[in-house]
Amino acid sequence: MRTSTPLRRKLISVAAVSAALFTAATTTVAVAQDSPTKEAAAPVPTAQTEAAPGTTAERLIVGYKSGAAEAKSNKAAESDAAAKGKEAGEDLDFQRRLGSGAALVDLGENLTRTDVADVVAEYRADPQVAYVVPDRLNKPLATPNDTEYAKQWDLFESTAGMNVPGAWDVATGSGVTVAVIDTGYVTHSDLGANIVGGYDFISDTAVSNDGNGRDSNPADTGDWTTDGQCAADWEASPSSWHGTHVAGTIAAVTNNGKGVAGIAHGAKVSPLRVLGQCGGYDSDIIDAITWASGGTVSGVPANANVAKVINMSLGGGGACTTATQSAINAAVNRGTTVVVAAGNSNANAANYSPASCSNVISVAAADRQGNRSYYSNYGSVVDIAAPGGETNSVTANGILSTLNSGAQGPSSESYEYYQGTSMAAPHVAGLAALMKSANASLTPAQIESAIKTNSRTLPGTCSGGCGAGLADATKTVQAVSGGSTGGTTFSSTSAVSIPDNGSAIESAIAVSGRSGNAPSTLQVGVDITHTYRGDLVIDLVAPDGSTYRLKSASSSDSADNVSATYTVNASSETANGTWKLRVQDTAAQDTGRLNSWKLTF
Repeated sequence: MRTSTPLRRKLISVAAVSAALFTAATTTVAVAQDSPTKEAAAPVPTAQTEAAPGTTAERLIVGYKSGAAEAKSNKAAESDAAAKGKEAGEDLDFQRRLGSGAALVDLGENLTRTDVADVVAEYRADPQVAYVVPDRLNKPLATPNDTEYAKQWDLFESTAGMNVPGAWDVATGSGVTVAVIDTGYVTHSDLGANIVGGYDFISDTAVSNDGNGRDSNPADTGDWTTDGQCAADWEASPSSWHGTHVAGTIAAVTNNGKGVAGIAHGAKVSPLRVLGQCGGYDSDIIDAITWASGGTVSGVPANANVAKVINMSLGGGGACTTATQSAINAAVNRGTTVVVAAGNSNANAANYSPASCSNVISVAAADRQGNRSYYSNYGSVVDIAAPGGETNSVTANGILSTLNSGAQGPSSESYEYYQGTSMAAPHVAGLAALMKSANASLTPAQIESAIKTNSRTLPGTCSGGCGAGLADATKTVQAVSGGSTGGTTFSSTSAVSIPDNGSAIESAIAVSGRSGNAPSTLQVGVDITHTYRGDLVIDLVAPDGSTYRLKSASSSDSADNVSATYTVNASSETANGTWKLRVQDTAAQDTGRLNSWKLTF
C-alpha cells in the first residue's frame, strides 16, 4: 500500500508493454495478505484489474450515470476519486474527462492487482457509477511479413495450430541456443543469420558422405542413397536436408520479407551432424548430446555455444538404452531441455528410442484437423502433441520450412512441405526456447511441466494416447513469464521427514482471502532434500481431495534433491481451503526431508 502520492505514470510504448510482460509480478509472503488492516475487497474479475494480460492497470475509466454530479463536473469527479481512494487506502488522481464523458482516474505505478481490485470494488459499489473498467493497453496486431507465412497453418490456425503469434508479444527466443542433432545444415539465406557454430560428430566415413570423420564443419553434404546401399531391400532415396527443415521450423529468420517464420526466431541454432547416408549411430548421438549441453567429449574442442534446448527428430527401434539414457540425464542435469520425436511407425513409442527415454519431452504429431497423424507413434511415454502435418492427401497440410533442391549434393535453396513427428518435435523445441527466453531460471522439469499443464485438449482424436494435449505457445509462455499469476504466495516452512520406502507424508497450507477458483497456472514450489530423487512421487492435493501429479518415480533419475516449481492447471478448484503436498519414497536405501513448499496464485 502506498503512503505518499507517486509521480504519475508516463505513456507506455509498445516496447514497454513487451518488457512488462517479461517480468513476473510475484510478491512472496509467508502467509497472505497485503495488510491486516485492509478489509477484503468484493470479488473483482482479473480482467477488470489488468491493462494487458499480466500487467496491472494503472488507470481506470469511470462512467457515471447521467444524473450524477460527477458526470458533469470535473471538480465533483476529482473529489469522488479522492474519496474512493481514501476508502480503498490508495491515492487516486482524476486526470481528465474523455470525449464520452467518462472520467480517467490515475492509480499510480506501484499498485498490486489486489489494490486495484479494492479500488474497482469501491466504484462498483457506488449506485451513481455506471461502469468502471481498466484503461487497457493496445498493441499493433501485426503478422510477420515473411512471404510464405500464410501457409504456416501450424503456427496460427485456431483448430490445430500451436498458437504461436501471441507468444511473440512476450519472447522470441533471444539469448537461447537450440542444438539440432540431425543431418547438419545446408546453407539457406532464410536461416543463416540464426546459425551458430556446431560440429560434425559422424565418425564413420561410410555414413558421413563427406570423405572424412569428425570435424568442426556440420555442413550437410546430402544423405542420398542408392538401391541396396543400406540393406538388401533398400530403395534409392534423394537427399532429405532434414536438419535444415527442422532448424527452419525452430528459428528461420522472421520479418525479413521472405520465406517462412521461425517459432523462436530470436534464438540461435547450433547444427550437430550425426545422421548421414543410411542413418547414424547411437555412439555419435550420445557424444552430440553431451557436447551440446556443455559436457566434455574427448578429441572435440569445448563448445562455445552451449544449448539450453536440444532437438532430436530422429530415432530407431528398441527401448531407450542405458547408454543413451545416461547421456540425456547428464544433459538435463546441466540444465538442457531435451525434445525428441515420438516416431513415425503408428506404433507404441515405448518400443522406440529416444522416444521412450526418461527426462525427455516426447512429441507426437497432429494433423491440420487436430487428430493424431496416421503415422505418429503414441502411448504413455508420449508427453505432448504438436503440429506434424499430413501430406498424403493435400501437400499444403504438411509443415512448410527451409530446404534445398539438390537430389544428391546441395543445389539451390528452397522451401518444402514435410510431414512427421520430426516436424512436430521442433515446434516444441521452439516453444521451449521461447520459454527459456522469457524466464531464464526455468529448469527442464519446469519447462516440461508448463508445456503439459498449459496445453489444450486435442481437437480431434488420438487412439493410443498423445500425452497432455496439443501444445499452446501463447498460454505456456505467458504462464512462465509471470503474466498469468496474481502474485500472492502461501508457504509452509515446517520440515517433514520422508521415510525410506514408506508411507506418504503430507504438509498442509491453509489458503484464505482468495475469490473464486485457483488459476490455470498455479505455481507449486517444492524444496526437498533427498539422496536419490528418482524414488520420489510428489502430488498436490486440492481442498476437495483431487490430486495433481507433480513428479513420478523414475529409476533413471539418479540426482539428489528436488528444488523445482511446477505449474498446475487448478482452475477447476476452489482457491480457498487446505491444500496439501503429498510426498512418498517408493524404493529402499535413500531418505530425505521436505524442507518447505509454497503456492503462488
